[in-house]
Formats: sequence, structure tokens, C-alpha cells
Amino acid sequence: MIPDQVRALIQQGLDDIEREHAVRVLYACESGSRGWGFASKDSDYDVRFVYVHPVDWYLSVERHRDVIELPISGDLDISGWDLRKALQLLRKSNPALLEWLSSPIVYREDAPVMARFRELSREYYTPETCMRHYLHMASGNFREYLQGEKVWTKKYLYVLRPVLACRWIEGGHGPVPMAFARLLEAVAPEGPVRTAIDSLLEQKRAARELDEGDRIPVLNQFLGAEIERLKQRLAGTRADVPPTDSLDAFFRWVLGPRA
Repeated sequence: MIPDQVRALIQQGLDDIEREHAVRVLYACESGSRGWGFASKDSDYDVRFVYVHPVDWYLSVERHRDVIELPISGDLDISGWDLRKALQLLRKSNPALLEWLSSPIVYREDAPVMARFRELSREYYTPETCMRHYLHMASGNFREYLQGEKVWTKKYLYVLRPVLACRWIEGGHGPVPMAFARLLEAVAPEGPVRTAIDSLLEQKRAARELDEGDRIPVLNQFLGAEIERLKQRLAGTRADVPPTDSLDAFFRWVLGPRA
């Protein structure tokens, strides 16, 4: 649950962005640990959004900055992508963008626009591309953070989530959902690994953001083996980038008279 006063601050921040940058926010949601469902007591509010400029902004010889980022204020972290940038990333089946579309916490949404955007997300979803992204994330965090005797509690989840995301994709379930609970129920192994994950989630929700804990051997063994298996599975695979016809048509529609 997002407290009412926090929602009000987020809405005010989005209103300020629209006024100061002369844009329209098409979609805004919660990302990060609150969207995933395992926030600590002091986790930030990670607000991510997609916005669009008036048509004249795009008719320029010079390319303009296509990201808006507000300075982090307290526990609010608000940033977003211009629609054209978002569509370029959608063409590449960008996993972060696909997750935004399934966030359980939505702050603002242009329903007609986002309904068509989600249709496009299914058209441009590429399993191999997403798996490579999640595997890269898991490998880096596993190597960097989970090799000592003492580890940051949250870093296990930052490796578990992308590993389970890969298993979700392998199972043919489609784009990876943001909610961690859905991944757990669908693809987490039962037995000691699941017990360790459930215990870890309890610790994470009760702990402060940077609390450390003992290394968890059963999870290290599971994660190490899965990462190596996934590397072998993806070796030699590649995914082609699809054409932009549908994206171009959608972009022109959003910028048309309805906008």
C-alpha cells in the first residue's frame, strides 16, 4: 500500500513535470522493490513514467534530451522516458519497460494509449532478448555481491528475481511480471530453496535497506547452478530486431489530433 500523503506528493511531482517540461504523462507506475512486493521499511518510492511532447518538439534538426529525471527528494525517485525513446526500447523488447506495463501500482494512465501500447508490447516481445538481459543482471550481482560470508540481504533477491524471470520465460509464460510473488508461485523450486526464499523475504521486509546477513549456502548453490545452466542454454542464440511499422503508426496516432 502506498500512503495517501505519498501518492499526493507523487501526483504533484507529475503535475510539476507536465507544466515545467510542457509534456503529457501517459503512464506512471511504481518500479523497484515496492513494485516487486518485497520493500524494506525504508525503501525508496521508484516512480517511472512515459511522457509525450507536442508534435513540434519532434520536428527539429537537433535531437533533444529524451529523459526527465527529478533530483531524488527524501525517499522519492522519479524519472521517465519520452514516448519515442520508449518505443525504440520496446522494439528491442526492453525488459524494464515491459515490467512497467505490469506494475501492480499505477499512479497515472491514459487508458486508450496504454491499451494500444500493451498490444504492441506483446507483438514485440522477444524471449531470447529478455533472457539475456535477466541473465546478465543475475550474473553480475551474483559475482559482485554474494561471494562473501556476509552479504547484503537484498542482493539475494536481486539475483533470485532475474534467475526466476529466466525460468518464467523458459516456461513460455510471456513477458515477465513485476510482482515477485507471481514468479515464486510459477517457477520457484519447492523444498529447501523455496523455504530459504520465503525466509529471506520475511527478513527483507522487516530489515532496513542495507542490513547484512550470513551467506545462505542453499541459495548460492541454486543460483550458481542456474546461472551456468542458462549461459549454456543461451550460447549461440540471437534475436533479430523487428521492423518499426506498427510502432511508427502508433507514434503518429498518439501525436495526432487526439493528443
